[in-house]
Amino acid sequence: MDILSEAIKPMNGYKLHVVKTEKYKTNTLVWKMKAPLNKEFVTLRALLPYVLQSSSEKYPTTGKLRSYLDELYGATFYVDLAKKGEYHIISFSLEMANEKFLSDQTPLLKKAFEFLSNILTKPNVSGNAFDKETVENEKRTLKQRIQSVYDDKMRYSNFRLVQEMCKDEPYSLHVHGEKDDVDSITPESLFQYYQEALSQDEMDLYVIGDVNEDEVESFAKELLHFGARTPLKINASQYTNKTNVHEVVEKQDVKQGKLNIGYRTNIVYGDDEYYALQVYNGIFGGFSHSKLFINVREKASLAYYAASRLESHKGLLMVMTGIDNKNFDQTVSIIKAQIEAMKNGDFSEEEVSQTKAVIKNQLLETIDTSRGIVEVLYHNVVSQKDVTLQDWMDKMDLATKEDIVAVANKISLDTIYFLTGKEENM
Repeated sequence: MDILSEAIKPMNGYKLHVVKTEKYKTNTLVWKMKAPLNKEFVTLRALLPYVLQSSSEKYPTTGKLRSYLDELYGATFYVDLAKKGEYHIISFSLEMANEKFLSDQTPLLKKAFEFLSNILTKPNVSGNAFDKETVENEKRTLKQRIQSVYDDKMRYSNFRLVQEMCKDEPYSLHVHGEKDDVDSITPESLFQYYQEALSQDEMDLYVIGDVNEDEVESFAKELLHFGARTPLKINASQYTNKTNVHEVVEKQDVKQGKLNIGYRTNIVYGDDEYYALQVYNGIFGGFSHSKLFINVREKASLAYYAASRLESHKGLLMVMTGIDNKNFDQTVSIIKAQIEAMKNGDFSEEEVSQTKAVIKNQLLETIDTSRGIVEVLYHNVVSQKDVTLQDWMDKMDLATKEDIVAVANKISLDTIYFLTGKEENM
């Protein structure tokens, strides 16, 4: 028996994924919409879920919508935007009590489907335009959301690294779109984009909880139907490994420097080497026992933080550090030394097994929540692969030191980005 399995059924215009589990006293519905990142539409797309979430035809104000959720025993409903590789993903998540555990047996699951259907297919529109006031409110909030990236220097430096590294690739676009494009969005143009998205996006509905599969299927058939489609796909990532490392120094009024370094791994989720790459990242910079943390932060006391993370669907490895502005050269050389150490197999079998254990724990912790389950399963939709969680763990277990060294030797340095104070001479 797999530790995490799903039943997948094609529906009208989307796929239904049911994960039957007795782990929770709640049921969760997560609706996902996926389309290629695209400069022309990225800001419209970033605004859309927030407009849909704030009111609908049946609940024309946010107050009415929220008080209806309260009536459903305090159901929670929120939206989210993400980038996975070169796809832009919208999620609507609705979590409510499982009626099995209620004394009065309100048909909550059916009401959840009705509510979701209402939000997605009967928005607050008149004619061919969304409600003007809602759109204006959400445009203001979207601008604040984009601005907050500029105000948080840790997020900002990560965003700037990606911008510089992936300059001519869709991945360089920010998940919340472009601040300069927000004003030009009208209730009409957003409604037009909404219709396009519902007719073209790849759409998936996840239902997680102690549910009856046939019942879920009949609700889905009855309440959610869309036209047939061939979802737009991205071509495989097109880029050329840079022959020269791209170096960018940006000066702002900051006390603490942010040094972010981007590498191309040339490996994406579901590739045979992906599992060894995960172990590589864990040993290199993913955890508190890793080389970056120990050598940059603890031994040399150069960094306030030092870590690395993978962008699994795009094949990137990002190093993030916060340092004193004067420590740039020394920090870069220590990070490069850790990359070389990995290439030379300068790590122990003990580090390999410790890292595998930590990654496993992390995966098991992730699937402790219904939202985490969806995130793990959704990797397969994005990658068009079929990897079960059991496969993932088994293949990672099989990754040898030689496999990890082979992965290390595929990784190439692409871009060094440094955000530093104005007064420093570099």
